[in-house]
Amino acid sequence: MAAGGRAPEPRVLVCLGALLAGWVAVGGPYQIEVHISATGTLPNGTLYAAKGSQVDFSCNSSSWPPPMVEWWFQALNSSSEFFGHNLTVNSFSLLLMSPNLQGNYTCLALNLLSRRHRKVTTELLVYYPPPSAPQCRAQMASGLFMLQLTCRWAGGYPDPNFLWIEEPGGVIVGKSKLGVEMLNKSQLSDGKKFKCAASHVVGPEAGASCVVQIRSPSVLSEPMKTCFVGGNVTLTCQVSGAYPPAKILWLRNLTQPEVVIQPSSRHLITQDGQNSTLTIHNCSQDLDEGYYVCRADNPVGVREVDIWLSVKEPLNIGGIVGTIVSLLLLGLVIISGLMLYHSPVLCWKVGNTFRGQNMDDVMVLVDSEEEEEEEEEDAAVEEEEGAQEREEFPKEIPKQNHIHRVTALVNGNIEQMGNGFQDLQDDSSEEQSDIVQQEDRPV
Repeated sequence: MAAGGRAPEPRVLVCLGALLAGWVAVGGPYQIEVHISATGTLPNGTLYAAKGSQVDFSCNSSSWPPPMVEWWFQALNSSSEFFGHNLTVNSFSLLLMSPNLQGNYTCLALNLLSRRHRKVTTELLVYYPPPSAPQCRAQMASGLFMLQLTCRWAGGYPDPNFLWIEEPGGVIVGKSKLGVEMLNKSQLSDGKKFKCAASHVVGPEAGASCVVQIRSPSVLSEPMKTCFVGGNVTLTCQVSGAYPPAKILWLRNLTQPEVVIQPSSRHLITQDGQNSTLTIHNCSQDLDEGYYVCRADNPVGVREVDIWLSVKEPLNIGGIVGTIVSLLLLGLVIISGLMLYHSPVLCWKVGNTFRGQNMDDVMVLVDSEEEEEEEEEDAAVEEEEGAQEREEFPKEIPKQNHIHRVTALVNGNIEQMGNGFQDLQDDSSEEQSDIVQQEDRPV
């Protein structure tokens, strides 16, 4: 030690020695261990977590001095995002996983003294099942010889798995990720059911399912239709109960069932759902009269209905109306004649009713022929007596009044008729008394 100098303290020497020794031992990070508490692991080693779950992250490394740990996140098709760093705490948690947190997670360990670093990247996927129930349907494949079963369960990630089962019996029809199966007619029968069992990697554990039931069609139509020559007619065909929906065809007749009517200028075919119509324009008896067939066909069965079309000449409406009017008039004349023949008094009363009851109409009915003959004989006797009187009294010419029995009908009143008859008798008596008085008077 130099004279007059001060020797270094032992504590300082110890610190310098430890510093030199630590500098010599600095190293790492040599190994990084990353742990992610995911829901599961795929066969290729990729981790996945269920949507809404909690995921814990931790990262450890052997290094001296202890490294600084950084976490980075990179979503799909985006840049890296820095989560932060901490010298003491190297773990964190995500409480509610969501699809936007799916991506690559990187843990980076940095030695602050040596500036050496090491990192590990882990891919984490976020899975979620579809929110709604699966949907099933059956439809005809091309050619009407195959039935296509389709099952869809949309809205989840990744795609679910589908299993088609025949019911009853539980026979497996097919299994796939597309949910589509093809069946031939030998596997089908009216009323058979097929079940689609869908499953997802993150649940629900019981899965989800839907069922389809296939049915053969039923056909309904009018059995007979009529069309006038040159007119138009529409044939209708209603199909019900068919699943999958049936294909509707129109055929000309039963003798040529393979000839299908095609739309043309004379044939108009329209279809609304499972209802079809065939309109025939300008009907012809030679070309259009006969049987028509409506056929409904699906892979489960075929149904047909026959319709007979009758083509007739148009009716003469004017002639029909004239004939009806003539018949009515003829009937009226016959009825009037019968009434006049059987009851003339009734007809007169009816006529008086129309003319009114205040009119003094009198109908006189002449006595029978026998009464007229008697009156003629009485008149002859009176003439002879009158001749004798004229011989005795040549200057006096008395009045001769012939009295006839009459029946008077005044306004249809029987009492007036009796009174009229009495008045006539009274007048005749007065005239006879006048004649007697004239005879008694001297000349």
